[in-house]
Amino acid sequence: MTKNFGFKQVDEKTHRASVDGVFSSVANKYDVMNDFMSLGLHRLWKRNMINELAPRKGLKYLDVAGGSGDISFRAWERGADVTLTDINPDMLQVAKNKAVDKGFLERINFAVVNAEKMPFADNSFDIAGIAFGIRNVTYIDKALSEFYRVLKPGGKFVCLEFSHLNNDLLQKIYDAYSFNIIPKLGGAVANDEASYQYLVESIRKFPAAEDFAAMIESAGFAKVKFRKLNHGIVAIHSGWKV
Repeated sequence: MTKNFGFKQVDEKTHRASVDGVFSSVANKYDVMNDFMSLGLHRLWKRNMINELAPRKGLKYLDVAGGSGDISFRAWERGADVTLTDINPDMLQVAKNKAVDKGFLERINFAVVNAEKMPFADNSFDIAGIAFGIRNVTYIDKALSEFYRVLKPGGKFVCLEFSHLNNDLLQKIYDAYSFNIIPKLGGAVANDEASYQYLVESIRKFPAAEDFAAMIESAGFAKVKFRKLNHGIVAIHSGWKV
């Protein structure tokens, strides 16, 4: 079966390897590029995601495709027991290095994990989330099913991901910025224009918010909802395991 790697159609093995290569390449510049690409807005979006998750003392939080650790660190600061995972060891190492700098490396559980086949028992976590990672998964439906499996009954799933703007004119302006500026920034800052070309293309290929909500429901989640931020640049989806 072929999968979308940006605008290209590739086989499953090539998709996994290509996505892995992208994140190994950009890992060390991931945080600074997030600031450049989003003009700092990613911090606001992540704050909104954390508020939706509502982590607190006594709750076990699973962060999948946790990247450089931004969401996990915020969850830990609010008292949650945090497990930070990523399929890419280079990205996970960036998170570990940041945890060392913050002084709580030993207080967070780190693991290399494939979202489509998580090594956790059923009903293990109270809350689970993924930020800007689900669109890079080869089989999104499998990952959503795994989220459902590892959450406890009554557990909550939250996803922060790029979406599609509500206004055609704004979408055209955003596309012009995305395709003409972001890859060039990637070349200048991270010395990797091609990886950021893929990331921009992957955003355009990701389902509309309504369609992604239907996928979450198909995985078994109830009370699925979403809200868009900044005219639809990103969307936060949530659902409950009942």
